[in-house]
Amino acid sequence: MSRRVRSMVLWGNGINCEVETAHACRLAGADVVEIVHFSDLLYGDRRLDDYDLLCLPGGFLDGDDLGAAKAAANRFRYAKVKTTGERLRDQLDRFIRDGKLIFGICNGFQLMVKLGLLPALDGDYGHQTVTLTFNDSGRFEDRWVHLGVNPQSPCVFTRDCRRLYFPVRHGEGKFYCRDPRLLQELEDRGLVVLRYLDPETGLPTQKYPWNPNGSLAAVAGICDPSGRLFGMMPHPEAFNHPTNHPRWTRQAVRDDDLGIRLFRNAVEFIKNHL
Repeated sequence: MSRRVRSMVLWGNGINCEVETAHACRLAGADVVEIVHFSDLLYGDRRLDDYDLLCLPGGFLDGDDLGAAKAAANRFRYAKVKTTGERLRDQLDRFIRDGKLIFGICNGFQLMVKLGLLPALDGDYGHQTVTLTFNDSGRFEDRWVHLGVNPQSPCVFTRDCRRLYFPVRHGEGKFYCRDPRLLQELEDRGLVVLRYLDPETGLPTQKYPWNPNGSLAAVAGICDPSGRLFGMMPHPEAFNHPTNHPRWTRQAVRDDDLGIRLFRNAVEFIKNHL
């Protein structure tokens, strides 16, 4: 008998994609999907220990500024649970040690990098080494983008995926790494999972609008060395039905095109490996 999959979708402080993300988890086959407010964690009404998949959705977390994800990261890092006195960070570290999965989308990706959960080279999940900063366009970008998937990546979520087409909705999604040696290590170890593509050439690009934010090396998503922690700027949960596609009346949309497949990969991994 396969394991029952329990998914927590975090909510609160400006997050506004929690319903779509929870819907994607249900469509992917998760047995239990709960939308949990930050305060539920702080007051001990919910515990990370009771779940297998933690989804950190997008939205306007604390105002959708660079400081927004930093503020949310500090909640995890320093806030203590009222009933037990342990830090939320302790629950998070235990969640990772137990081999469970974390999926950060847009603001959730920002939160993961500011917590140090990504890229977490050499198992260091507490030290920030990369960031996501202001778009080169200087404005909020709301458009669909073509994505290439690295077949050499250990990422659990993108297994058997090669090319994706999802929307972006962000003002600060530019992936930036100060140390070129670190970026090269991410490349060498296959931790750059997604890149923005030029639809005509099918190659990674720095050209706007195909690269909507100016991300270094066209990076759109990265994972940790285990492949169990994954963050991306585009929104797979926003493509959960063929009619979400901007050209659904003019071209066929396959089930494999939907963003649900990333969530389905996570659910299947949990059933087979945890």
